[in-house]
Amino acid sequence: MLEIVKAIGNEQLKKEVPQFNIGDTVRVHNRIKEGNRERIQMFEGTVIRKKNGGISETFTVRRLSYGVGVEKTFPLHSPNVVNVDVIRRGKVRRARLYYLRDRVGKAAKVKEKLG
Repeated sequence: MLEIVKAIGNEQLKKEVPQFNIGDTVRVHNRIKEGNRERIQMFEGTVIRKKNGGISETFTVRRLSYGVGVEKTFPLHSPNVVNVDVIRRGKVRRARLYYLRDRVGKAAKVKEKLG
């Protein structure tokens, strides 16, 4: 039974997975359905978490919108996630950046990785 579930999950995996890490600023192109119309909406922010592996792999992106922190969790292998563009690479020393939730303004910035 487990082999069947894994086989079905492996078929759903994306062939080309975007390469990004925690701390990177990314722009996620997300497909949204509204009734019978379909459009692509972009969400730009800092990756604060990557979770799991395989078909259930997710990543969380955080940004400030009008002074309010907004976090969205995207499934990496979802057909609704069209593209992930890396805008800048971040220099971080930990796997979860939850401390950014308590910071506002310039203090919430992640240093850019040079080179």
